[in-house]
Amino acid sequence: MRQQIAAANWKMNLTYQQGEQLLDGILNANIQLAAHQSAVFAVPFPYLVMATQKLSGRNNYFASAQNCSDQKSGAYTGEVAAEMLKSINIRYCVLGHSERREYFFEGNQSLAKKVELCLANDITPIFCCGETLSIREVGAQEGFVETQLMESLFHFTEEDVRKVVIAYEPIWAIGTGKTASVEQAQEMHAHIRGLFAKKYNQATAQHIPILYGGSVKAANAGELFHSPDVDGGLVGGASLNATEFTSIIRALK
Repeated sequence: MRQQIAAANWKMNLTYQQGEQLLDGILNANIQLAAHQSAVFAVPFPYLVMATQKLSGRNNYFASAQNCSDQKSGAYTGEVAAEMLKSINIRYCVLGHSERREYFFEGNQSLAKKVELCLANDITPIFCCGETLSIREVGAQEGFVETQLMESLFHFTEEDVRKVVIAYEPIWAIGTGKTASVEQAQEMHAHIRGLFAKKYNQATAQHIPILYGGSVKAANAGELFHSPDVDGGLVGGASLNATEFTSIIRALK
């Protein structure tokens, strides 16, 4: 079975102490993950070492960065390099989240460089893609997402692209309380998997986890995750509540 992932994206929320309490609350549930399941916590940069220490010794529990620089190193004040993340044993990094694209104008070419640097440092990119409401309303979502993947990922070798996790974000469903229907989520996930099959092969397409990232909650996680091509979720607001997120972890198939 493909890797099934419950990924928490804390965004710019919680103090250090609140973050500790939240992780403790989730870990106290003592959920034993199967070999094909992972819980990933994308926490703010100042909390990465704390999160790594708390998750240490827990099978398939990992800390993740929310971003990294598209430069290897140098005079880029305020940026964080993939090599720095590797040096503190970070295994995952969220790249290309819709908020990064919208507010910080991150483009597909820059994201391609970020993916390359993460892979060079043995960090698994959680690569986000997805369309806005205006794109969805004119029925152009499939081509829009294909361009994102083509310009950021499809130049990588089959070996490298198999190391990437995809997160599909219907941007119109993030932080709005709206959720794509299970049918809409499955349809787009199947389309994305088909694009990888077309570019590479069916085996590679079936290997890559594709997460759903649009207002995932405990109430809808089970139904979403049990769709054939939905391999978990990239969870925002609901990941800030221990009870909610533990329920989401338990919903993994």
